[in-house]
Amino acid sequence: MKINIGVVQFPGSNTERETYLAVKRAGMHPIEILWNADLKSIQQCHGYIISGGFSFEDRSRAGVIASLEPIMNILKTESEKGKPILGICNGAQILVESGLVPGTLNNQTTVALADNKRIVSGQIVGTGYFNDWANLKLSVPKKNNAFTMHLDEKEILNIPFAHAEGRFIIPKILLNELKQNGQTVFRYCDPGGKTSNEFPINPNGSDYNLAAISNTTGNLLAMMPHPERTSYGDKLFSSMKEYIEKEIHFDKVELSYQYNKEKFSHYIKSENAKTWIIDLVITDNEAITVQNALQKRGFEVLVTKQQHWEITHSENAEDVLELIESTGELFNSNKEYLSKIPENEESHSLLIRQKEDVFSQKKFNSLTKRFKIKNLLELKRGVVWNITIKNAKFESILDNILDTNILHNPLSHECFRIS
Repeated sequence: MKINIGVVQFPGSNTERETYLAVKRAGMHPIEILWNADLKSIQQCHGYIISGGFSFEDRSRAGVIASLEPIMNILKTESEKGKPILGICNGAQILVESGLVPGTLNNQTTVALADNKRIVSGQIVGTGYFNDWANLKLSVPKKNNAFTMHLDEKEILNIPFAHAEGRFIIPKILLNELKQNGQTVFRYCDPGGKTSNEFPINPNGSDYNLAAISNTTGNLLAMMPHPERTSYGDKLFSSMKEYIEKEIHFDKVELSYQYNKEKFSHYIKSENAKTWIIDLVITDNEAITVQNALQKRGFEVLVTKQQHWEITHSENAEDVLELIESTGELFNSNKEYLSKIPENEESHSLLIRQKEDVFSQKKFNSLTKRFKIKNLLELKRGVVWNITIKNAKFESILDNILDTNILHNPLSHECFRIS
């Protein structure tokens, strides 16, 4: 039996070669599946791997634009037939943003993959993109997942990783359900299998040291490290082959957790704070990508984006702001400039902030320690999305836009109405 594995690629995917080789090492046949492939070519595959990289340049948020593409509806249908799907790194982010993993009711987005944070002795010592090798241990019974059947129960995998947004954030109630259901598949550990939430054992600050989680039927796996880049990961692919050959199917486990949608509140800046609105000199391709994605889904909107800084100080505000501007830490005057939020009756502005803003913490430390700026008390960073809708039913349309999660993941971000 020739087993065809569709290697799914979006604009910006970049690990298809390594994925092809891993599929071949397992005795299967890789087939290129582009994000806009026809239905027949997708359906002919026995399983799928969503490859890593930076789909749509991680615009808005890693994986979210790809998760809204029509191919994900096709993959959902194929997965319901029992076909296995492995999402690696950016592929994991796409599966999570689409709601296919972990598989709550109606595929709600109930998990986030947020910015990395590297913690030592309780302090954040690093953020952003990081690549290295990590040790992973199997955290569930191996027989319950399409990709773990060939692993030894106590086997430690040494696997490379390379990502900037790999920190699993999962509500505690849902995490407890995932543990009970055997969906917390891989956890970061030391070479002896011991776990710690601190770097380097936990390379990104993930809840419960999670490196990979599955859906409720064990045929979908969202995995941040890269098993395709090393022969140490070959057992995942050989397990995938056996799962397909023997037509194995697992019982579905229902998740009771449902996310209660939070209504956004109106933005109120902190006392003694100044706000900076930053615009790009050149065209903002990120805003255009979000606009195009929304228009493809039937929303007649125009979208622009600005950076938002809230700077809290103790005294001598103008002196503090002048010093901060001179450092170039918060914006680059060669391509950005101080601006203001547009005033337009048909335009409405939303401020999106990360609930745990590790980027701002990093900038605050740089300004106060490296540049020795005094009287700076706090920094908060966000993105302002300006949405123009020429429709009297703006509020209901805005609710529908927010339901796509394209502007923010409610597990890791806050949303405020500015105007």
